[in-house]
Amino acid sequence: MDVPFWLWLAVLGLILGMLAVDLVAHRRAHVIAVREAAAWSAVWVAVGVGFGAWIWWSYGAELGQQYYAGYLIEKSLAVDNVFVWAILFTFFAVPREYQHRVLFFGVLGALVLRGAFIAGGAALIETFSWVLYLFAAFLLVTGWRMLRQRDEHVDPSRSRTLRLFRRLVPMTDAYHGQRFLIRRGGVLLATPLLAVLVLVEVTDVVFAVDSIPAIFAVTDEPFLVFTANAFAILGLRAMYFLLADLVHRFVYLKTGLALVLMWVGVKMLLEIDVYHVPTTVSLAVIATILGVSVWASLRATRGQGRQAVEAPADPPFRVATGEEIASLQPLWRRRRDDTLPTART
Repeated sequence: MDVPFWLWLAVLGLILGMLAVDLVAHRRAHVIAVREAAAWSAVWVAVGVGFGAWIWWSYGAELGQQYYAGYLIEKSLAVDNVFVWAILFTFFAVPREYQHRVLFFGVLGALVLRGAFIAGGAALIETFSWVLYLFAAFLLVTGWRMLRQRDEHVDPSRSRTLRLFRRLVPMTDAYHGQRFLIRRGGVLLATPLLAVLVLVEVTDVVFAVDSIPAIFAVTDEPFLVFTANAFAILGLRAMYFLLADLVHRFVYLKTGLALVLMWVGVKMLLEIDVYHVPTTVSLAVIATILGVSVWASLRATRGQGRQAVEAPADPPFRVATGEEIASLQPLWRRRRDDTLPTART
């Protein structure tokens, strides 16, 4: 696939432009309702699908199908990421009107980190072809572990990342609006919102370790790997607000994701030495597994409405009072020299 440098720049410009639009649209802290989340989700999906149509038209059906297979894998794995965010936000009692800000910077960091992972993965495959065996084995093991642990959930109270963060970074125990940092008594302090952002970034790194090898199993084109990742990630914020209260209904989704990982691991092993699985077949298998898992989940939980994740009785963080916020010092202060130079006589 011959991708000119200007096309890379154009795609990066499109991504940055979309992020800027999203930031301006949500510059005021507010609770994002389901209707607004659904509208934004439709926009992001339309952009991702539309870009795939452009790839298909410009570079042919084979590369177009590879993009869609990668996009579908990333989008489905992202749903599991959304459920983890719902657990984190609920456990740490993050006010709903501040959650979008955390997710915005979380997605921005995820784009940078995944770009680095993709570049590293492509370089490894180009230099050491045997790495594909490791990727395939990793996908099979990860899929099997996910299948066995499908009923287990993350426990934020045991987070080593949070303990390390609190040990290394001076921190307050209260949310101060959308601020990640505050200054109090002349001391610069992190707020719980920054701690939650760090946890969001760490969870994305964990998910990227699964998803990057998975997408390399369906395409070895770095441009397709990056764009499928980017356009799937861009819609995560809206997807979170749309699906966060429906976690309990996707009871078989993790089983479907585990089978997808195992399938792409088998596909990668076959294509190394044995048989090239057509992209059309691979895309159909992935879509069928995910479609059946979602259908079975919704059928098994039909009649159940939206239901928020159960919150702890005693959350570790609180919301600062108006007096506490009013007493904050300016975050960045210029150092002033009060000693004026004396005039020479």
